[in-house]
Amino acid sequence: MNTNINKVHFVGAGPGDKELITLKGYKLLSNADVVIYAGSLVNPALLEYCKEGCEIHDSAYMNLQEIIDVMEKGIKEGKSVVRLQTGDFSIYGSIREQVEDLAKLDIDYDCTPGVSSFLGASSALGVEYTVPEVSQSVVITRMEGRTPVPPKESIESFAQHQTSMVIFLSVQEIEKVVEKLIAGGYPKTTPIAVVYKATWPDEKVVKGTLEDIAAKVKENNIKKTALIMVGEFLGTTYNNSKLYDKDFKHEYRK
Repeated sequence: MNTNINKVHFVGAGPGDKELITLKGYKLLSNADVVIYAGSLVNPALLEYCKEGCEIHDSAYMNLQEIIDVMEKGIKEGKSVVRLQTGDFSIYGSIREQVEDLAKLDIDYDCTPGVSSFLGASSALGVEYTVPEVSQSVVITRMEGRTPVPPKESIESFAQHQTSMVIFLSVQEIEKVVEKLIAGGYPKTTPIAVVYKATWPDEKVVKGTLEDIAAKVKENNIKKTALIMVGEFLGTTYNNSKLYDKDFKHEYRK
């Protein structure tokens, strides 16, 4: 008897590379009868794991109610339902609304974590966020936009710590991000990197300092689906955590 048919399974798809889904996530995805995936963000190559006859829905073309309706229908029909979310849904994953609506319908759910893009990005660069004598904390945040940010969580306030920082959903306003980082206390010479579609086949990494990164990002026409990483940790490598990469601020890779 399939015990997975009584609940909706939220599965973190990982940052992009189809092999960076967890083994548990892969098993749930490959056994699913119904899959709803975030088409604008999840690598469609992951759908190759789905079994023949699996009912697949792209949530990029669905509103919340349509997503819930598909989930409810699948559960009522005794099917295994997977909601495939980008990265790990605990960071800007937007599952709260879905979970609340499932609770109203008395539909159970479980969550299988995924590899977040901020982890994929650090691996792409071969760096560690928590380098001894450099940084022992990581700030994960975003700049305010359509979704507001609490005043106490502004980029300027976090920048005062000058620790490792990862900024989501903000590359489209890279100039403002840089202004806020400098206003908060980061020196203009601080290393910074922008990673577009970390771990995807078309991944792109742009490196620089707070002085020149905005121009480099514009030059490469990066406007979305990218992370901003800032801090002195970017000047170190796994091979030697105390070795500062003097060429970092001048290095640039397409």
